[in-house]
Amino acid sequence: MSGPVISPSRGSASWPSADTGLCGVIGHPVRHSLSPRLHQAAYRALGVDWAYLAFDVAPASFAAAVEGARALGLVGLSVTMPHKDAAAHLATRRSATVLRLGAANTLTFSGRQISAESTDGEALIEDLRSSGPFDPSGKTCAVIGAGGAARAAILALADAGASEVLVVNRTAARAYRAAQLAGARGRVAKAEELEGVELIVNATPVGMQADGAREPGADEPVVDSSRFAAGQLVVDMVYDPPVTEWRALAEASGARTRNGLGMLVHQAARQVEIWTGTRAPLPEMWRAVGRRPATGS
Repeated sequence: MSGPVISPSRGSASWPSADTGLCGVIGHPVRHSLSPRLHQAAYRALGVDWAYLAFDVAPASFAAAVEGARALGLVGLSVTMPHKDAAAHLATRRSATVLRLGAANTLTFSGRQISAESTDGEALIEDLRSSGPFDPSGKTCAVIGAGGAARAAILALADAGASEVLVVNRTAARAYRAAQLAGARGRVAKAEELEGVELIVNATPVGMQADGAREPGADEPVVDSSRFAAGQLVVDMVYDPPVTEWRALAEASGARTRNGLGMLVHQAARQVEIWTGTRAPLPEMWRAVGRRPATGS
């Protein structure tokens, strides 16, 4: 892939042009996504002649959509729910992290090659350390869920030195497989075992909104967040709405809380760096979403 072309003014009649590169986010649903805002802000700040769109693609059409994107010469795709496992499977090249996770959130196209990366885990750790502030090293942590984002969190927390990573999930078999990513420090736990755990990460879509409605099947939380208390940090990966009912209950119980906006910004920044080979303009990306994620008291 050749280097990015310096962009003409986005307000001019000459943009977009035949040279404009195209990137995007693929998911289902995806209309709530802030990724276009983040990436366009980054490309504008870097002077890159790229555009970034959102593609709502149902699971049955995902493989065809990715092949179409490759054939059309897209630069890359950000991958969100529910396609992260399928993205790893379709790739022709996989990073070491993707091979371990079996999931990817970043696809890069080069000729006939589709390269898969995962930036979710490192984004979680970066957000915890820079905005928490919270260092997982030596801490007992827990992850709720066992999907692609949950597995990325489990692996990242273990690699960051967590003393123990508990995994809570509705399906026991998936929980056991996910917990194995943390090695000897990972184990399956019950909801009641999360009392006193220093960090809890909710990687399920409970409370997530799309077009103003909750996602099907996302109504019942795996863990009752009202059981949390002061001294615990609770991270809800959902960022739309900014405060879910699940997060609000945790905060009302005395826990410090935050949403997934910081993780979203940092994973997008890493994608920008993978695709452009240039350091991401984080201040401009933060300004594009209008705020830093709130931390509950």
